[in-house]
Amino acid sequence: MILIVLKASIKPDKREEWLKGITEYTAAVRAEPGNVSFDFYENAQDANEFVIVETFRDGDAGSAHVQTEHARNFFPWMGGVVTRKPYINYQDLDGDAWNEMAEVEPR
Repeated sequence: MILIVLKASIKPDKREEWLKGITEYTAAVRAEPGNVSFDFYENAQDANEFVIVETFRDGDAGSAHVQTEHARNFFPWMGGVVTRKPYINYQDLDGDAWNEMAEVEPR
């Protein structure tokens, strides 16, 4: 399983363009056969900072992802809306990337 977390700072005047673009990109990535999940979140304290959390079945699915037309178009486009290079945390994990949290028990 591949787990990727990105943190991106968006230019304030590009916020609406970013929201439209990331929403379209999210739908395209979720449709990929090797995608497990893809979500993006806005920072509650900074309306122009976003985090993207994505998981792929395996390294082959991750490699296939970056070769898709939507990814090849999105990455250069993203360069025009960010204030700096995004930060990335890329993890190639054995097994499932998600586990139940031990500290919380539903009642």
